[in-house]
Amino acid sequence: MDFSIGSGPAGLGTAVAILDVDEKKLNPNVITHGGVIFNMFNTAMGWATMSVIDEGSLCPPVEVSVRYLRPMGGRGIGGDRAGAACRTSGGAPRGRRDSRGSDDRPSAAG
Repeated sequence: MDFSIGSGPAGLGTAVAILDVDEKKLNPNVITHGGVIFNMFNTAMGWATMSVIDEGSLCPPVEVSVRYLRPMGGRGIGGDRAGAACRTSGGAPRGRRDSRGSDDRPSAAG
């Protein structure tokens, strides 16, 4: 999946993933496929977690849950973006994650 990922605005323990939505990322209802959003959450969660654990340590996800709040992107292909953000809590691989569409309203949370 061709999204960009980097540290979030708060630095260590945060990550942000951004994806330009195109036809390949849509489901049959012409909205961003939920699996795309889940993959972005999972990757952002791993990025944020790896930034705060000891070098050489491993921390695979044990459980990931996403609640889809509204459709995101797709209808106006060409400029729609999907985003996922993650913040670790106490260095643990859990925390608040949310996804926002190009209008910056939450569309999914986990």
